[in-house]
Amino acid sequence: MEIEVDGLRKRYGQVSALDGVSFTVRPGLVTGFVGPNGSGKSTTMRIILGLDAADGGRALVGGRPYRSLRDPLRAVGSMLDASALHPGRRGRDHLRWIANAAGLPSRRVDEVLERVGLAGGAAKRRAGGYSLGMRQRLGIAAALLGDPRALMLDEPVNGLDPEGIVWIRGLLRSLAAEGRAVLVSSHLMGELEDTADRLVVIGRGRVIADTSVPELLSAASGGRVALRTSAPAEAMAVLSHAGGTVASVGADALTVTGLDAEATVAALGASQVPFAEVSAHRATLEEAYMELTRDAAEFQGVPGGAA
Repeated sequence: MEIEVDGLRKRYGQVSALDGVSFTVRPGLVTGFVGPNGSGKSTTMRIILGLDAADGGRALVGGRPYRSLRDPLRAVGSMLDASALHPGRRGRDHLRWIANAAGLPSRRVDEVLERVGLAGGAAKRRAGGYSLGMRQRLGIAAALLGDPRALMLDEPVNGLDPEGIVWIRGLLRSLAAEGRAVLVSSHLMGELEDTADRLVVIGRGRVIADTSVPELLSAASGGRVALRTSAPAEAMAVLSHAGGTVASVGADALTVTGLDAEATVAALGASQVPFAEVSAHRATLEEAYMELTRDAAEFQGVPGGAA
C-alpha cells in the first residue's frame, strides 16, 4: 500500500507552508522524511492523515484520501505526538481504548505490547509515569494496533536509550521487510543513514531531494579523493596534468576531483610521486543534508557564538 503525495499546497495567512510537495512512500521501503524546522514536514503528515486540509493537491493512502478509508487504522498507523496520552491511564488501557474505538480485536493489545517491549509490568503503569522513551514505544504500539500496511512515525528515536535506538532501527527494517510502506520523520541523520532506503528532503515547503540514500551520498561525496603525500607540489602537477582538479587541505594533504582513486594511484605511480594514503572521500548523510538544506533553514545561528 503506497502513500502518495501529489502537488500539496498549504498557506497559513501570508505564509506558504507547502508549495507543490510531491513524493511517494512505497511498500517494502523505509522512507526518511527530513528538513529544517518550519520546512513543512508536520503539515504534510497532518494532511496525509486528514488532520489538516490542503489548499491544493492531494494525499492518498492506498489510492484513497485518509478520511474515506473504511478501516483507517488497518490501512495506516501513525505516531505524530508520543506525549498525547492521558497521564492517569495505564499503558495497556490506553491501547485497549484505541482498539475498542476502532473495532480491533483485544488480542492485538498484548501482541503489540510484546513487540515494542512494554509487556508485563510496564503496561500496568500509568502513562504519566512513563519516560519519554517509554511513551515513544507506547505510541509505536498504538500505530501497530491495526496491523497496518503503511506506517507514519514522527521522530520515533526521540528519548530512546542506545538499546532502544538499536531496537527501533531493527523494528523499522523488519516492518519494511514485511512489505509495509514506512515513512519516518527524523532529525538524526546518522540513524536514517543506517535505516532508510530512500530520503525525501524538504525545505521551505518544497521537495529539495527525493532519492535513495546511496545516490544522495554519492552525489554529496562529489567523486573526491583524499591524498597524503610528502611531495604535494609534484603530486598537484602530475594530477592536474592527468585531468584532475587538486586542492591543498593541509601540509601534506590534498583533495582531488575529476579522478577516481584508481586513476589517482596510477598517475602518481607512473611519475614516481610518493604518497602515503589515497582514499575515496565518502560524505556522511549529515554532510549531504546540511549541503542540501543550507539555504532552506528558517533560523540560522551566528558561527562561533558571536553576538
